[in-house]
Amino acid sequence: MNGSVQAPHRCTIDTPLGPVTLEGDGAAVCRISFGAECPGETAPYLERAAAELLEYLTGRRRAFTFPTAPRGTPFQRRVWEALCRIPYGQTMTYGALAASLGMPGAARAVGSAAGKNPCPMVIPCHRLVAAKGLGGFSAGLERKRALLSLENALRESL
Repeated sequence: MNGSVQAPHRCTIDTPLGPVTLEGDGAAVCRISFGAECPGETAPYLERAAAELLEYLTGRRRAFTFPTAPRGTPFQRRVWEALCRIPYGQTMTYGALAASLGMPGAARAVGSAAGKNPCPMVIPCHRLVAAKGLGGFSAGLERKRALLSLENALRESL
């Protein structure tokens, strides 16, 4: 089930980085996406997640407490769990994350898994950078720069 998420609940919020849509499975957030508003039925758990995301994006929150249920392959989930261990305000290279997973040389596979992250910001793939530069970000490099800047993790070399 790695394609689109069939979610009964959706909530779109206006943020400093543009509209953000949260999709849930009835109990947890399954996908967070930047872009156009997606109508749908909202729910209290999505309202809580939306409030926490706004707090994060305005510098008043560093960690999230709402439930998530991202869907992906076992390797993707392993990478996403490792991304969650990168502390707020810090970055790690694709290669270093691959090595931490016991897979030196798998930087591209790590990057691919990070690019399929269904819950950006909560699973902080923006903290993953290239050895020489910013690297990529599924929501665009300007948003990645903004998130790293928010966390005071944007180094001059990036």
